Amino acid sequence: MSVTLDRRDGIAVVTLDRPDRRNAFTMAMRGRIADIFTELADDDTVRAIVLTGAGGHFCAGSDTGEMGHSDTAAFLHRMRLLHRMIRAITACPKPVIAAVAGNCVGAGWSLALACDMAVAAPDARFCQIFGRIGYAPDAGAIWHLTRLVGPMRAKEIVYSTRMIDAAEALTLGLVLDVVVDQPVLDRAVALAMDMAQGAPLAQAMAKQLFDAASTQSLDQFLAQEFSVQPMLATTADHREGIDAAQDKRPPRFTGR
Repeated sequence: MSVTLDRRDGIAVVTLDRPDRRNAFTMAMRGRIADIFTELADDDTVRAIVLTGAGGHFCAGSDTGEMGHSDTAAFLHRMRLLHRMIRAITACPKPVIAAVAGNCVGAGWSLALACDMAVAAPDARFCQIFGRIGYAPDAGAIWHLTRLVGPMRAKEIVYSTRMIDAAEALTLGLVLDVVVDQPVLDRAVALAMDMAQGAPLAQAMAKQLFDAASTQSLDQFLAQEFSVQPMLATTADHREGIDAAQDKRPPRFTGR
């Protein structure tokens, strides 16, 4: 289905593998991506995930050959698959890193935005291209962009449909790093392996808190925080972290 999954040393690399179409995703690929991330969410052997594209590009968005539906029911099915894919990525309790090279446009950029963070190659190019085909952005793009850069800059990016290069993406906080000294996938894998050493339950709870941070009042947020920390205090990983600190050694977290 043009999406591959490679597990290695506690991480997983998910690759959009349709280089002849700059990894533009089909309906079948939407379902495959959703299934993979749902599977990885429950796989205790995987602690962090990298999402990338084959052939020098991240993703050119949805395959235009499948657009133009006149049947409302068919288009609603298309949107449900799209949203299932995005929800599977954002709901994954593990760190997800996008490794972006070349084109990252349209719903392809929405995929990258759904990840916890992104690293970019110098040739990475980002664009909310939807307006050029008479669409508004979908797959959660506006929701994520507004959180990252604020509503005014997000509107400028969407309304202008202009290309953003890697350097500007870094300046705007849309990527964590522009990787110039090694392949961008290598940098993303190294980041994932580093994050895979963390305590899985604590990372999952932190991810929930990040999701809540911009939508709740401070009192609501503190109430959620109040329920998280006492639960983590009873975990074996917390005990291991304390023991490791006292023994002056790296912790060995098990996700328990």
